[in-house]
Amino acid sequence: QVQLVESGGGLVQAGGSLRLSCAASGRAFSTYNMGWFRQAPGKVREFVAAISRSGGTTYYADSVKGRFTISRDNAKNTVYLQMNSLKPEDTALYYCAADESLVVVTTLGSYDYWGQGTQVTVSS
Repeated sequence: QVQLVESGGGLVQAGGSLRLSCAASGRAFSTYNMGWFRQAPGKVREFVAAISRSGGTTYYADSVKGRFTISRDNAKNTVYLQMNSLKPEDTALYYCAADESLVVVTTLGSYDYWGQGTQVTVSS
């Protein structure tokens, strides 16, 4: 098992930046593919970004491509989400998740472990 704790959320103006972190503990972090998801009020949870075990493969939702960057530091057991050019529609509770699949995936249901989330609010 792995435990995940997100941090770095907050209130930012449109056009600003935030960096989310997700610290993992428990089983070896490098054995998991990692993902970021978000859920806005009244909406379903959606995929944002994913990264493979080694960090060599990444995927992004079309809505964040070119603005967000996912990365990981296996020595620090941490995955990051750098968010630039933030928009009000990026406002949501952001979750990190860990997946034991052989290949990195973007499907919410494939992820086995979830953090509690960190709130990101972008004002216009």
